[in-house]
Amino acid sequence: MHLIPLGTNKTELRLDDKDGCGVHDVRVLFSYQTPVAYSCVTAEGKLFFRTNEWYSMTTTRHIKSWLPYDDAEEVDQYIIDDVVKGNGH
Repeated sequence: MHLIPLGTNKTELRLDDKDGCGVHDVRVLFSYQTPVAYSCVTAEGKLFFRTNEWYSMTTTRHIKSWLPYDDAEEVDQYIIDDVVKGNGH
């Protein structure tokens, strides 16, 4: 697990790969102290997800600048929370 500061109140968490789960290179974007988006690599390719919760304009800017495109799949916040806890993707 590695924390990468990306700017003021913007951090990326890189999670260690899990053996045998088919998902790797999991990266989670934190805006302030809240995980708000993540990406991972699967057999389908690189996938991007963002929270469907509204936090602030600054958090929205953090998400938009981190994602390579605007059409990332929106997911419930608990899914991103589970990824951070090691229970998700």
